[in-house]
Amino acid sequence: MSQSFQTQLSQAQASQTQASQAQSSQTQAVHATQFIPQYFIEVALKNNVLKFGEFTLKSGRISPYFFNAGLLSTGELLSVLANGYADALAKQLQSTDSSELVIFGAAYKGIPFVAATAQALWNNHQINADWGYNRKEAKDHGEGGMLVGADLKGKSVWVIDDVMTAGTAMREVVVLLEKSDAKVAGIIVALDRKEKGQGEQSAIQELAQSLNVPVLALVTMDDITEYVAKNGTQEELAKMQAYREQYGV
Repeated sequence: MSQSFQTQLSQAQASQTQASQAQSSQTQAVHATQFIPQYFIEVALKNNVLKFGEFTLKSGRISPYFFNAGLLSTGELLSVLANGYADALAKQLQSTDSSELVIFGAAYKGIPFVAATAQALWNNHQINADWGYNRKEAKDHGEGGMLVGADLKGKSVWVIDDVMTAGTAMREVVVLLEKSDAKVAGIIVALDRKEKGQGEQSAIQELAQSLNVPVLALVTMDDITEYVAKNGTQEELAKMQAYREQYGV
């Protein structure tokens, strides 16, 4: 084999290796921006965001699991969650004009989520969304008011929040937005507990029906139950199933 041919062969092999590495990198980049519920549940468990045990909820119900969005305090968790919100929004906006889009974070936990989601929308989908959030208490100095960030008047607003249980707090946010002449286009939450609200429907179903807008969830109780069935104990699974039987929809 001539030295010239060996050189050409080496160059070809090097090019093929580089192409393969580039393709692998692109694949990893795609996977990094795709929200996978089971992966999020696993990371949430490792960081104590999701816990199994016995927890008393505001409703008085004794739950076998608890999701504490206040502990979504690492870059990895926030990035995974924001990518999920951004992916869900991008799918909803495929057939609509995003130029009038505002994403809105419900105080307080929704504030870092909405900021990270705006960045993920731009980085992953090249959607340049305005964003804003509300205060719990009105500010009486400076710019004042209950709202911070983008001008909402006449805009199409998607609201981002952590967990939907009864939907009371979300209804208050919707009233606030409507008073600002904004049009609520939809709501996305990280977790839908899929529990009965005031009737036989879940809080998300009731809210979607009363507002006539889509209400989406990145993770549901079904996803958590599926994870427990594969990775948890029989006792944990039995408690999840019993709770769903009593309070679920």
